[in-house]
Amino acid sequence: MEELSIKGAYLHTPRLFHDDRGTFMESFRAADLAEATGHGLRLSQANTSVSARGVIRGIHYADVPPSQAKYVTCLSGRILDVIVDLRVGSPTFGRHDSIVLDAESFQSVYISEGLGHGFAALTDNATVFYLCSEPYAPTRERGINPLDPELGIDWQVENPVLSEKDVQAPSMKQALDEGLFPDFETCTAFYGTLS
Repeated sequence: MEELSIKGAYLHTPRLFHDDRGTFMESFRAADLAEATGHGLRLSQANTSVSARGVIRGIHYADVPPSQAKYVTCLSGRILDVIVDLRVGSPTFGRHDSIVLDAESFQSVYISEGLGHGFAALTDNATVFYLCSEPYAPTRERGINPLDPELGIDWQVENPVLSEKDVQAPSMKQALDEGLFPDFETCTAFYGTLS
């Protein structure tokens, strides 16, 4: 696993085994994640979404603790996966990483608690599978508008399609002014409790 430019975000590139039957890979290995992050992923929920080309889902995050770490894989089609550092006090606060995930490389990203996450479907029927450390909890779920110019994200789609919830989400500045983002020190302390 390779750490991205945002601490707590990792890229996993599986070794693919091709033969006349098709392809096999190890999509996730707990020991590799634990070696990279210093802790495992407690699996509490698995989600699958299928999106049409141009759909943007996110930027979502959850209150820390316990928040929700995610391990995200694109099983069909292609997406632009985006991770935003929303941890106030982090050296990379406000920055983002973007990675193309597709059904050719089967790469995955791990997103630590306190980081924002979203993706844009670059193809029709983009199928995304997420392993989550915590179940969805609407009272702790938060988001920021993915089209906020302050984020400066090139989503690589024309005429983006968003949910009403994501359209109505606050801007980066509004969320910061309202104290909605997690604190970097709180996140770091929380990571230390994970095993």
